[in-house]
This record gives sequence, structure tokens and C-alpha cells, in this order.
Amino acid sequence: MDNSSGVGVLDKAALVLSALESGPATLAGLVGATGLARPTAHRLAVALEHHRMVARDMQGRFILGPRLAELAAAAGEDRLLATAGPVLTHLRDVTGESAQLYRRQGDMRICVAAAERLSGLRDTVPVGSTLTMKAGSSAQVLMAWEEPERLHRGLQGARFTATALSGVRRRGWAQSIGEREPGVASVSAPVRGPSNRVVAAVSVSGPIERLTRHPGRMHAQAVIDAAGRLSEALRRTG
Repeated sequence: MDNSSGVGVLDKAALVLSALESGPATLAGLVGATGLARPTAHRLAVALEHHRMVARDMQGRFILGPRLAELAAAAGEDRLLATAGPVLTHLRDVTGESAQLYRRQGDMRICVAAAERLSGLRDTVPVGSTLTMKAGSSAQVLMAWEEPERLHRGLQGARFTATALSGVRRRGWAQSIGEREPGVASVSAPVRGPSNRVVAAVSVSGPIERLTRHPGRMHAQAVIDAAGRLSEALRRTG
């Protein structure tokens, strides 16, 4: 089968990336896997490294670079947002409370989709709102599965503790009662990408009077189900 696009340098770069898909490679390994001349393989690998599509491991071998993960995450976000509307609407209808989808952005979290309760007292979080990572059930979910160093940094000044996050990991969901805002309770669960990494948090939130001081008892299962549907959408290709 002819894999040529007619643009030789791109075809060769694609060969290099495909060769690295199976794991780290030395320059000799790249030459063997791609059939490219040694100077060509080296030149392309270094150029791809400049664009962060290739990186080096501790042994100096070539590996796939972080830019590819960023591009994959952006593609995943498009799929996530395309699916989020009906899933959040269903979650709102099942629970009777406002539903939101949050993604982490640096030291904040941003509401990227929402379905508001249609009437009565409700917790309104407009799409595009940036909220703290130091309080709230979705902040707990977005933090709980972080690598230890980032988790330790994130806990400084937080309204929740390492013990609380351990409970979140064990249960698979988080709840907060008046943590982000007095009188507001919420329940959140993680959305996972194809690599099983937590990429977003699904939440329902509303007044403590309705959600009670144990909101997870009422709504954890519905939130977990919604997060599961979004995770499944991200696992599907194409």
C-alpha cells in the first residue's frame, strides 16, 4: 500500500512518529524502523523535538512529545463538549438540580458546559466562569487523581484535606457542603479520557435545603452515570 501523500518531508516525519508509537527508540532504532538514511532520520527527529512532537527520555532515546498529548486533549475536548449538552440536560432532569461540566485550567477550574434548573432557587454557574481549585466538589475531583507533587501544592490553602481526597478516590465521587459558597451543596464525579486520566468533572449543585448535608446520598449515582457516559464518548474514536 502506498502511504505517500506527495509531500515527502511530511511522509518521512509521519514515519518517525509512527516508529515512536511502539516506544522509545535510539537513532539507530529509528533508522531501522523507518528505512530512512541516518542523517535524514536525525534531522527530522531533532526538528520534531523543536516542535515538542518528539522528546527524549532519561537515556537520551527519542519518544513521542508532549505536544501530541495536548493536541489529543484538544480533540477530546471537542468530543466532550459535543456530548456534554444532552448528558447534562438529562442529569438536570433526573436530579432536579443545575448540572455543570468543569475542566482544570492552571490553578483554576472553568465551567465549559451547564444545564440550569429551570425554576426556583438554583445555583447558577454561567459557562465560561472560572472558579477556585481550593474549594468545591468538582475541585476535589479534578485534584484527587493528580500526581503527588501537584496534589501537595494544590492542597495548600484548600478547604479540603488529603484525607478527604483519599476518600474521593476510594468512592469515585466527591461532595461539598457550603465549601465554595455558603448555603450551596454539590456532588461531582470524574470524566476520564482514553488513557484513564481525569480530564473533567461533572457536577450537580443547589441549595443545602434541597440537597441536604449529605448530597452524595441523593445524587452520587446519577452524577457517576453522567460522568460514565461522557467518559465513554471520549473512548470512542472517529
